[in-house]
Amino acid sequence: MENMKIWLNGKLVPKEGARVSVFDHGLLYGDGVFEGIRSYNGRIFKLTEHLERLYRSAKSIILKIPLSSGELEEAIIKTLRANNLKDAYIRVVATRGVGDLGLDPAKCSSATVFIIASKIQLYPEELYEKGLSLITAFTRRNDIKTLNPAVKSLNYLNNILAKIEATNAGALEAIMLNKDGYVAECTGDNIFMVKEEALQTPPASAGILEGITRNSVIELAQSFKIPVKENLLTRDDLYGGDEVFLTGTAAEIIPVTRIDGRIIKEGKVGPLTQKLRAGFKKLVTCEGREYAL
Repeated sequence: MENMKIWLNGKLVPKEGARVSVFDHGLLYGDGVFEGIRSYNGRIFKLTEHLERLYRSAKSIILKIPLSSGELEEAIIKTLRANNLKDAYIRVVATRGVGDLGLDPAKCSSATVFIIASKIQLYPEELYEKGLSLITAFTRRNDIKTLNPAVKSLNYLNNILAKIEATNAGALEAIMLNKDGYVAECTGDNIFMVKEEALQTPPASAGILEGITRNSVIELAQSFKIPVKENLLTRDDLYGGDEVFLTGTAAEIIPVTRIDGRIIKEGKVGPLTQKLRAGFKKLVTCEGREYAL
């Protein structure tokens, strides 16, 4: 995007001038939290839920965001307007702020907050019709007792290592297992399986980030009278599924037709996945915080 404006610590600045210090602990240690949010046709989808999760994540790491939720909401809208965007991917980031070369967060006097509003296309459009091919990563998902995946932090190295495995295997995404060998999630998306016309997905206790899109899909399925179960899944469960798909803010709902070389059912996008995709497309155009450019 030309002439992009970034909201940085209360000011809209040109992209070229949006700079943070090399002493910012978000850069030095991944000490911070973030949210990825979407707007569709002038409506910010699930903005309240995204901001609630952002502040929960911040509270978990004892990071004070120097704006109220309402003030941050208005800053997001201001950024969208400044970039003349009705359809956008919005990244909201809060770091610990500038400190010294030590780990101590007390040395950081105030948080750094910035907002980017731009476009995103996580996967090629044709894969929404053909389906993704996944591999299972050797890298295990962080354990809840060490670094809880429910905290959407800037420390994404665990996910990145698994993403590298996917790339090296010629895949765009990888399934991550938890320490007990159960399916947790993918590097950037939650995962669902359809079996006997019921929807199954790993529970929070499996070590996942409870995605906003994930929860929206569960609610959508329930509105369609599709049974939903949150239970532990193995790779073999997925291999034998009737349908598999991923969900995420950037990905939305994308089908999976092959895992670790195994073709899912007939290798085609299934009817429940298609129904949920169509329902989700309608949902995002009528729900959300409306704003005018």
